[in-house]
Formats: sequence, structure tokens, C-alpha cells
Amino acid sequence: MSAAQTPALRRTYVDTAWGQVHAVTAGDCGPWIGLLHESPLSSEVWLDVVRALAGRARVVAFDTPGYGASSPPPAAGFEIPDYAAVLAEAAAGLGMTSPVFAGVHTGASLAVELAHAVPDTAGIVLSGIALLTKEQRAEFIAGWTPPVPTDTEGAQFTWAVERYRRIWPDLTPELLHVAVTQVLRVKDRYGWGYQAAFRHDPAGPLAALTQPVLLLDAEHDMLAFADPIALELAADARLEILPGLVGQPHLRAPQAYADHLASFAQECATPERTPA
Repeated sequence: MSAAQTPALRRTYVDTAWGQVHAVTAGDCGPWIGLLHESPLSSEVWLDVVRALAGRARVVAFDTPGYGASSPPPAAGFEIPDYAAVLAEAAAGLGMTSPVFAGVHTGASLAVELAHAVPDTAGIVLSGIALLTKEQRAEFIAGWTPPVPTDTEGAQFTWAVERYRRIWPDLTPELLHVAVTQVLRVKDRYGWGYQAAFRHDPAGPLAALTQPVLLLDAEHDMLAFADPIALELAADARLEILPGLVGQPHLRAPQAYADHLASFAQECATPERTPA
């Protein structure tokens, strides 16, 4: 695609109860799709997917409150349904109707709750849903978000690089750059959304959904073990695996991710799927 053919991305802000939510949007026809990133990153991780969807959907990549350029919650300690309520405000402010919400890790938990907060949600796409045991949840709460060391020698930069070398296998320079820059942007509150996700149990909300659910996962994602559990819980769910990927399917295979997502969103928009 030439520069002249590259879809235009628009950046916008929506007023909500927690201040402004920032989003990247593209496309002016087709079903609405909302994209929800993992903690502690931002809509920047979705840009290639947004471009790939722009001709087929009206797509919105949100910055979760407290991350990217979105205003933070009033304090630490808010829960995933609280975050979802604010993102539902933002979706309404952008005029989204019968949306499909797609989320990765924390974003997957947000997508489940958004399907309850936005009554006309047409479907959800989950990549790495945190269906954890109490023991796993406690381990993540205790150890996943240590304070960021900060000094004039650049300890914060070393910490961020080492963190993503450890938790994201097979890093490329591009993947490392986006991860490090986004976590350091919010270093003093990077754990807020993480901790909300670790406290949140999506099992009940997922089981209560009536909308179709697509589990769209990297084959070797660290949370891929939960996909069979999600298939049992959700009333209308199917699993599509992106083979060979170790995680971050939206970053490592954005075109394939977008193709699966666009097909599912179009299916959800068919008359028999459209709410009366």
C-alpha cells in the first residue's frame, strides 16, 4: 500500500467521569469495532490492526484510563467493571452502536465487562483471558508489578528493557521499543490496571454473556491454557488459533488478527445476529 493509500488515523478525546479517554479511530463504514490493549500499554499497540481494518469497519482503539494519553482513575484500587463503565461512556460519546469489542489480556477482561455495560454489544473477541485459580491470582498480585526504580543513571530504562526481555519471548527491536516507551510513560501507575485485572475473575461475567465470543489467541500465549475453560463457560464461543505465535498476536501478526476480527464482526452484524 502506498503512502497515498494508507488509511488516515484520527486521534480523538472523549469526556468521561474520569476525565478524557483518548482513542485512535479509522474507517467510516461497516461494523463498529473497539480495541482494548493489555496493561500497561496503549492504543499504539493496535495501530497496524487499525490500518488493516479501516476499509472494512469503523474501528476505535482506546487507551485504557490511566494508560497512554487517557486520564487516570481518581486513585488506585478501582476495579475492572469501573474501568469498563468509563470506556462504555467513551464508546457512547463516539456514537458506537452494536459494537464488537476485542481485547488482549487486561483488554480481554475489559471486553467481557463492556459486553455487560454496553447492552447492544454484538460480540466480543478475547486474546488471553485471565481465568486464573486463586493461587495464580495471588501470585500475580504479589509479584507482577514491583515499583519502577528511577534515578539519573537510567535505572528505569534498564528495568523496562529487562522486564520485556523476560515476559515477551522472541523480542524484535520494534516490539521492545513500543513496550518500553509505553510502560515508562506511566511508570508511577503502571500497575493500576494490572492489579485490577488480577483481582477480577471473568468467569461469572463470561458465563452470563449471550453474545457470541471468539477466542482469538496466539498458540503459545502465556494465558492460552485458559481457552478450553472459556469455551466451557461461554454459551456461544469458538476458538481460532494463530499458529506458531508466542504472544501479542495483534503486534506479531496484525493482518491475520485483523482478518479474523473483521470476519467475526461482519458475522455478528448479520440480521440474525442483530438485536431486535
